[in-house]
Amino acid sequence: MSLLALYKPAPFIPTLPAETVPAFYKRMRLQVFLSIFWGYAGYYLVRKNFSLAKPYLIREMGLTTGDVGLIATALSVAYGVSKFVMGNVSDRSNPRYFMATGLILSGLISICFGAAHSVRLMALLWFANGWVQGMGWAPCARTLTHWFSDKERGTKFALWNVAHNIGGGIVGPIGNLALWLIGGWLCLFYVPGVLAVVAGLLVAVFLRDTPQSVGLPPIEEFTGDYPATGVADRERELSAKEIFFGFVLNNKALWILAFANAFVYVVRYGVLDWAPTYLTVVKGSTGDLSRWQFFLYEYAGIPGTLLAGWMSDRFFQGRRAPVSVLFMVLVTAGVLVYWLNPPDRAWLDSAMLFLIGFLIYGPVMLVGVAAVDLVPKKAAGTAAGFTGFFGYVAGATIAELGIGKLVQHYGWDAGFGLLIASCVLATGLLAMTWHYHERSTG
Repeated sequence: MSLLALYKPAPFIPTLPAETVPAFYKRMRLQVFLSIFWGYAGYYLVRKNFSLAKPYLIREMGLTTGDVGLIATALSVAYGVSKFVMGNVSDRSNPRYFMATGLILSGLISICFGAAHSVRLMALLWFANGWVQGMGWAPCARTLTHWFSDKERGTKFALWNVAHNIGGGIVGPIGNLALWLIGGWLCLFYVPGVLAVVAGLLVAVFLRDTPQSVGLPPIEEFTGDYPATGVADRERELSAKEIFFGFVLNNKALWILAFANAFVYVVRYGVLDWAPTYLTVVKGSTGDLSRWQFFLYEYAGIPGTLLAGWMSDRFFQGRRAPVSVLFMVLVTAGVLVYWLNPPDRAWLDSAMLFLIGFLIYGPVMLVGVAAVDLVPKKAAGTAAGFTGFFGYVAGATIAELGIGKLVQHYGWDAGFGLLIASCVLATGLLAMTWHYHERSTG
């Protein structure tokens, strides 16, 4: 088999005897789910490790905060664009090798980053890392839409989405352990890099493409869940042109979701990335307390994400907008209290950060699920990448640069004004998709 052939969708093989299908389906669904879970967590090891290294880059390498911000922005921009472009490539690829390749390359880039000695080279390497990071989300979306039915997709997406909280959180203890055992701050790049390569190799070994590639019937046939697809043959691989112009770029609902996602990401990163600074400068928190409050925000997202996915399946028959709107209304209230709370009530700031973190990751996840709901499963990666492009290139950039500039020139009240406006706009746009669920192109 040629190297190029590995990346083509795996061929179908004859279906196994009917009596063996249920047990084998159950085992394979667990195997592919665990593969994309640890694989996606591995992607975060070599994305969030840069945050741990920031103080050392400034103190040991002499970089300025502006230099560090430039390097971080290079990843965000590259990741946003790649998530859309590589999402389309992923829709026409075997996720087993596509996802593994991106993770292994990301690990190797992290290892190489430790040897870089100029801001330009660091920015270039981290831009490249952002690009291969874009090979992570889309193959997971393809896998989930092929192995799990429409009626259970919200719950399964939510369970899988916890991987980014796990990966983003565990990089801290891994970094501390590496510094203790090895010493030298460059191990913050080397150790996560090696772990990512290992995780990528495991993905290549254990992940599988479609149920039909291992002798199982399509998920629709197995579960009896046949949602509208917008195509006559739901198993036919689509061309790039069909995906882009037939199901994505002319899909009004996807455009609304994409703009909504941009504002959701302004809130997500605007609160998260500025929390340590805001809490220490304005609220008088100590460094230790602000880091624990930061931790609360990130890990509160785990139960919130699971609840959001379950609610969309259980109470709204797969419609994602009602839960997203409800969560965003409560997020708006939480941001208001967080902003207006006096400096001497740290417990309330902590409670609001927990509440916002608990709630915001639900809409973050459900926008992606809603996107794949609206297109055939063979176009899932492109649709999710399209909304992700707006989230990272527009939303994350506004959260970092926009809020930073507003606070610099007009104070924190202006920054929170932008956050509240983003909450309102995100809620309104998500409400416009209230009844969307069946796949459409209009």
